[in-house]
Amino acid sequence: MTVHAGPGPASWLSLRLACREPFDPAGLLGFLAARAIPGVEQVTGTGYTRTVRTPGGPGVIELAPRPGQAHVLLRARPREPAAPSQLVAACRRLLDADADPAAIDAVLAADPMLAPLVRARPGLRVPGAYDGFELAVRAVLGQQVSVAAARTFAGRLAARYGHRIPPGTGPPGLTVLFPGPAELAGADLSGLGLTTARQRTLRALASAAAAGRLSLGPGADPAETAAQLAGLPGIGPWTVGYIMLRSGADPDRFPAGDLGLRRALARLGGTPEQAARWRPWRGYAAIHLWTWEADHA
Repeated sequence: MTVHAGPGPASWLSLRLACREPFDPAGLLGFLAARAIPGVEQVTGTGYTRTVRTPGGPGVIELAPRPGQAHVLLRARPREPAAPSQLVAACRRLLDADADPAAIDAVLAADPMLAPLVRARPGLRVPGAYDGFELAVRAVLGQQVSVAAARTFAGRLAARYGHRIPPGTGPPGLTVLFPGPAELAGADLSGLGLTTARQRTLRALASAAAAGRLSLGPGADPAETAAQLAGLPGIGPWTVGYIMLRSGADPDRFPAGDLGLRRALARLGGTPEQAARWRPWRGYAAIHLWTWEADHA
């Protein structure tokens, strides 16, 4: 990690985050772009930007890959965050920067069906989550709907219950912090387009997180978190698997019932049972299949 402080009173803190090579930033950014929450996240030709909570108040981060270089430039505002180590750790999880792409690609490329996908995108990462609770909410919103619909629901939720950030904190279009557990635990979620069952699940999820009965942070025990999630109403195997995969807690998760994965496998001549060959990196195979399906939609 290399620190570069920009000039001027409104400068951002700048850090270089090393990533193991090979690294496929285009695949990562494409995945994030399709799911970017309006008002909270943006993906442009230069990188990924989002609003964040910090101990010192609301802020904005920008992650900009450098073509041909084994690092991503992290810029953060405020320039002197109260907990820079936590900020860096969250961004590294989001980038999956500490993965071992050579070992992962070697396993997946041994399968004739996946080999062309791995050659096309060496070093493809599992897009992580900056915040565990936000990811869990997004997973619930994504149940049995399209990626675009889930993004729309998340934007409506953020617009209604997210905290506005001070003007000038970030680029135009980034206006709110995604709501936390306390904001959603007792929230009236009607009028957002969600089913009554989905509303009940979100409130149960938020209540469990707010009360400390559900651990979604990076230090949580994966088995315990998965069990806690499965015990909530309306959260089944797909939702648990998606959360555990993208949180970085279980890189071998493969949500076999996912419609997009089944569609990609069918088009490629594969079956869900084939996933047993990809252990212990079935999660990376899922990202390859989702990415391939999106590229060939």
